[in-house]
Amino acid sequence: MQKRMSNFNRRLFLRQSLGVAAGVWLSNSVQASPDALGSRRTLSFYNLHTNERLRAQYWSNGGYDKSALEDIAFVLRDFRTNEVKSIDTQLLDLLTAVQTRLSGRREFQVISGYRSPKTNAMLNARSNGVAKRSLHMQGRAIDVHLAGIPLSTLRQTGQDLGLGGVGFYPKSGFVHFDTGRPRWWAG
Repeated sequence: MQKRMSNFNRRLFLRQSLGVAAGVWLSNSVQASPDALGSRRTLSFYNLHTNERLRAQYWSNGGYDKSALEDIAFVLRDFRTNEVKSIDTQLLDLLTAVQTRLSGRREFQVISGYRSPKTNAMLNARSNGVAKRSLHMQGRAIDVHLAGIPLSTLRQTGQDLGLGGVGFYPKSGFVHFDTGRPRWWAG
C-alpha cells in the first residue's frame, strides 16, 4: 500500500477532493433550502429547431407542477423523432440556479434537450464529441445559450455552482449542462 501511495499524486487528490466537497456542499445547500431557488420557479425556453417558445412556472406552493413539467418535456423533445421524455427536475433547478446567479430571467435558447437513443447513435457516428451513453437520453442534459450573456460567463456560472457537468462549445455556440457528477470540459 505504501508503495502505491508514493506514486500517488497528492495534489491531484486534494484538488479533486476539494472540488467534490464543494459540489456536494453547493448541491446540498440548493436542495436543502426550498427558498434557495425561490418559492416560485419559472423557466423560459425557445427551441431553435422547432421555433417553439414556452414560459412555464414549474414549481410553486412547495412542489413541482406536473402540467408545466409535461409542457417543458414537450418543448425539449427530440425534434428529429418527436419523442418526448420527462426532464429531470434537478436539471430544471440547475438552470434556475444559473439564472439566479446571472440576475435575470432570460429565455434559454435550446440547441438540444432530450435525445432518443436513435438520434444519439446517429450523432455519435458523425462526431466524436457525442457520448454513447449521453445524459441527453435520460432527460438529464441540455445544450443552451442565453441571449446577451457571453458563453464564457454562462460556462463559468455553471462551473461555480458545481451541480453537474458543464461542457463549453464556443465554436458551436452553446454550453452543455447536465445532472451527472460535477466535471467540465471544452469541445
